[in-house]
Amino acid sequence: MKRLFTLLLLLVSLVSIGQTRLTMQVSDSLSGLPVPFASVFANNRPIGITDSSGLFAAEMVAGKYKLVISSAGYETQSAIVILPDTSIFKMRLVKRSHELDAVTVISSTRNNQSIERSPLKVEVLGQEELDEENTIKPGNIASLLGDISGVQIQQSSATNGNANVRIQGLEGRYTQILRDGIPLFEGFSGGFGILTIPPLDLRQIELIKGSASTLYGGGAIAGLINLISKRPNRELEAVATLNASTLEEKNVNVWTSKRNDHFGYTLFTGYTRQSAVDVNDDGFTDLPATDGFAFHPKIFLYPGNHSTISLGYSGVFDKRKGGDMEVLANRGNNEHKYYEKNRSNRNTGELLYEQYFTQGKKLELKGSVSQFDRQIITNVHKFHGQQVNYFSEASILVPFADNSFVGGINVSGNKFNILPSDPVRLLPYSNRVAGAFVQLTSTIKDATTMEAGIRCDYHNNYGGFFLPRVAIFHRFNEHWGSRAGLGFGYKTPDPLGQQLTDIPIQDIPPISALQQAERSIGMNAEINYKTSWDEDNSFFINHAFFLTSVRHPVILTESNGTFQTTSGAKPVNSKGFDTYIQLTLDSWELYAGYTYTVAERQYLDNNQFMPLTPRNRMAFTLVKEWEEKWRLGFEGSYTGKQHRLDYSLTPGYLFVAAMIEHSFGRHVSIVLNGENLLDYRQSRKEALFTGAISNPQFKPLWAPIDGRVINLSLRIKL
Repeated sequence: MKRLFTLLLLLVSLVSIGQTRLTMQVSDSLSGLPVPFASVFANNRPIGITDSSGLFAAEMVAGKYKLVISSAGYETQSAIVILPDTSIFKMRLVKRSHELDAVTVISSTRNNQSIERSPLKVEVLGQEELDEENTIKPGNIASLLGDISGVQIQQSSATNGNANVRIQGLEGRYTQILRDGIPLFEGFSGGFGILTIPPLDLRQIELIKGSASTLYGGGAIAGLINLISKRPNRELEAVATLNASTLEEKNVNVWTSKRNDHFGYTLFTGYTRQSAVDVNDDGFTDLPATDGFAFHPKIFLYPGNHSTISLGYSGVFDKRKGGDMEVLANRGNNEHKYYEKNRSNRNTGELLYEQYFTQGKKLELKGSVSQFDRQIITNVHKFHGQQVNYFSEASILVPFADNSFVGGINVSGNKFNILPSDPVRLLPYSNRVAGAFVQLTSTIKDATTMEAGIRCDYHNNYGGFFLPRVAIFHRFNEHWGSRAGLGFGYKTPDPLGQQLTDIPIQDIPPISALQQAERSIGMNAEINYKTSWDEDNSFFINHAFFLTSVRHPVILTESNGTFQTTSGAKPVNSKGFDTYIQLTLDSWELYAGYTYTVAERQYLDNNQFMPLTPRNRMAFTLVKEWEEKWRLGFEGSYTGKQHRLDYSLTPGYLFVAAMIEHSFGRHVSIVLNGENLLDYRQSRKEALFTGAISNPQFKPLWAPIDGRVINLSLRIKL
């Protein structure tokens, strides 16, 4: 491991002979403000990105270059330069009217590729989508993720509202969530994960469907979601959002940032309060009483023009109480006594060092330590647990000719302890993983890009894992392109991994010493077409096939009220296709997607379907802007029939939403939004619980239970 790290540092130190400096300032053509994180290409290969002040500088070999600069929301600009030249090149980018086909730089591929040329398919939700979500659902990003084809937000508890993210039909424990490339929300600390992430604190969300374990280690079997944080600009930025809904949710979120030559900061503070609501009048909460507070300050140091040090802290403090409405109103008795109270604190410290060298070379060091503390108190049991997660990584990026090399090493782990509690079957456990990875990306004749990677991980309990990956992108012409890929993954057993439905903490069994690690192979192939006409019209369609097979799946079974885990003798398979279109027509923007999924548990002799997984799902969003003051949006989805745990079928259902936004100048806007306008609820089709009031047994959730909701939000931006 030491030799590998030494090799990485030596590669970074290589400097070519006969070099000169290229310096460029990139700014907005209208406002003159800097354009941060714009992608810079020289002779069709990436050489880096502008910093948060729109400045780019690199050592180059003397000669003639065609420079191309692209950024989300702007027209791509090009220029010819001949080096050496000591002047500062000034590039002014023109804003696009619409962003559906904008070039976006992605970080999840680790080599700052443009989204259009990446062999690994990455879908990006940019600043515009996050700004819109901040006024519609400011408390968390769950609803935004659920709008993407192939992604399902699965609510696992009616009492506490917990939910997990499922991709392409696989369970939530196979989805890896990261922030700036650092893993989040694993095992016990996965509780309420995406329910505590506000959109205002993010610059971009990058989503990879299918295996990404070669890049990021165990857990990314179904895919990964990388949350990209905002960074400060030289101009002071401040945004405040106030929101209230008809279901008694209130949100206050504030974000601000600024930087100078040597120092910068970002600061997010958010508060969410949700009153307990019984929508269907059955006596139990459909929305638990919630108090959530998030605090995320981050400081940035700039020792030089090509280096950044950031140090951040994130604190998330959440209280939830659900159950019998009489108990929550302090009117409990021998019959009305059921409740569940959750108190969780998440404290995270993070450190990042970035150093750019000549020719776009980059060294990156990052690390984090997170402590998650959760208490679960019911009318029959008290539990208190704590999990500590840690992660550290060193990586380099070395572009050369039309290629790039990425390599790195990392160490990660977690430790779960049980604090004074009532008796449980669980036992304390810990995991430690050391890994190394390399990735080579090569462009062939400017039409084909190939990428190959290898990861080797060693787990303290489950031994070694060898994870190769290969992907290819080919553009036939300016309209047609295709991708294909193959990758391996793994997931080590975790007794507190996310399940389709929550079970009482005292009933969860420990992992058997004979339990095997889950191993996967994932394949994908796709073809896409794009075209544009006039100035404001464009069309894009993508059709992708996918197949993921998980061997030795961890199975949770129940017999006479006792749960056990075993390994399946045959795999879990998920296959299907995913089609989506993006259309810009004058001032209208349309996104529509359809996903067909067949997820099967091959280890069963009969009824091999994956429960609570729709075979057919469609979704669309339609947005129109006019007069730079008004914005109108419609959203809809159809979720097809799903199998319940008892093998019966649910009905399919339609979800419809609409919003209208009015801007008062550049600084103030107000949004009126309506979700689930048809008021479809699972409780309209069946009771949500069985058994006595004093000891209810809640049914698995396959549809919304909160019904129609209208919210009004005010956004103030400086």
